[in-house]
Amino acid sequence: MYEKSFPHKRYKLTLEFLTKHVSPEEKILDLGIKNPFSEIMEKEGYNVSNTGGEDIDIDQSTIVDRQYDVLTAFEIFEHLLNPYTVLKSVKSDKLIISVPLRLWFSPAYRSKTDMWDRHYHEFEEWQLDWLLEKTGWVIKDRSRWTNPTKKIGIRPLLRRFTPRYYIVYAERNSKS
Repeated sequence: MYEKSFPHKRYKLTLEFLTKHVSPEEKILDLGIKNPFSEIMEKEGYNVSNTGGEDIDIDQSTIVDRQYDVLTAFEIFEHLLNPYTVLKSVKSDKLIISVPLRLWFSPAYRSKTDMWDRHYHEFEEWQLDWLLEKTGWVIKDRSRWTNPTKKIGIRPLLRRFTPRYYIVYAERNSKS
């Protein structure tokens, strides 16, 4: 259904996961500047606002001051030094987070030209689960998928079978 309109398998699967848990009537705060996926959400009828490019490790005012029903963070938490503080600052009772998983056969991503485009964390599933639990969230649903490439070699072969992305839907623990 979405194959022709999305350039990436990741967008298709992320949108399917989002529509399963979030209604278009809910206000979404999407961490990070406006991007191709936030534009897809808007085209699908979602009310989305983005953060303004501030360093969220240092400045969580947007997360604290804005009104929203759901926080989304699609491939953002791996760039943060302190995702614990960010998760504790969230004001909504729902969130969806996707992260790249750590691949045992490949080092963490680090751009050679952009000092901000690097992965401080590449999570194992249990690490993100534990982080959410420690910050007062209960995971209600999760999924993961591969990210195959068209290259030839051992690593491209392993990418066909090894999950690369992990996405969770969580709700705030009522005891927190």
